[in-house]
Amino acid sequence: MNYRNQFETNSTKSNENTKSVNSFRIYFYIKKYKELNGKLPIYARITVNKQRAEFSIKRTIEEKNWNSAKGLAKGNKEEVKSLNHYLEQIRASIVTDYQEMVLSKKLITAQNLRLSFQGGKRNERTLCTLMEFHNETMNSVLEPGTLKNYFTTTKYVQKFLLKNFRVPDIALADINYRFITEFEIFLRRHQPLDHQKKSGNNGAMKHLERLRKMMGLAYKMEWIFKNPFEQYSLKFYKYERGCLNEEELKRIENKAFEIPRLNWIRDLFVFSCYTGLAYCDTMKLTPAHINRGIDNEGWLITSRQKGGEQVKVPLLQKASEIINKYKTDPKAVSQGKLFPRISN
Repeated sequence: MNYRNQFETNSTKSNENTKSVNSFRIYFYIKKYKELNGKLPIYARITVNKQRAEFSIKRTIEEKNWNSAKGLAKGNKEEVKSLNHYLEQIRASIVTDYQEMVLSKKLITAQNLRLSFQGGKRNERTLCTLMEFHNETMNSVLEPGTLKNYFTTTKYVQKFLLKNFRVPDIALADINYRFITEFEIFLRRHQPLDHQKKSGNNGAMKHLERLRKMMGLAYKMEWIFKNPFEQYSLKFYKYERGCLNEEELKRIENKAFEIPRLNWIRDLFVFSCYTGLAYCDTMKLTPAHINRGIDNEGWLITSRQKGGEQVKVPLLQKASEIINKYKTDPKAVSQGKLFPRISN
């Protein structure tokens, strides 16, 4: 819809704070002298009483795909429709600000309309802003390891935006089912530079699961009015993980390393084998978690980090030996833990 004619109005109304508003126009155009990688930036121009205010909408397009007469992208591709939809959202937001200014008899200028639009909450409703907001607010709620995974997902989303859309950010309103499926394809095909393996199916699904949670937060906060994940289903594969047999476990127990840190890691791994405790649960153990059971033997009584359920584990001989090995370790003693802390 083109508002060029609809909102070029002549008005005789005035009030003590403003002079008559003779015209109001919104127009989108490209700046040809700012070409970058074959694309041109798109700008919005607000005109009130022949006074202009302009700003970048943070989108780019090839010149051949731009209709200068209409101030819109041309073509039938999905990305063209998405861009034009975004332009109309900007236009509608500015029109709403204009109408509110008229009703409240505020001073209406092109500059005031630009400031109203850019300074309002609309300007904050982008995907990167959402991810930043989520990670900051969840900082005191999620465990460090879990929060680290959200930062990794954020990193992949930013790489996807630059590769597929050539933009550093995108409006939340522009995220649809196609965006999600293309992000899934990107995750499966992306070859990280810091390690060999690409994301497998479940790895890709975990990133999408985190993005779905963040989009759910945006929906609850009314930053979007429809969750694009409504029609999308996560597909996790179930794998049967093998277990060490007794001979394999003994080989690990008896393996001596020249590097002390590796012996330390070996002991923690063996301890987990004999107790069933995960790394995070092992690291938080203190002497207070060791109790005497009804069998008059030592037991570990703690709670799991994930789920919070209580766990009671009998201390088998090998696990007890490992505890005794580290009970006088200076780092463990200073931290008040059974074991000196080491990164996962």
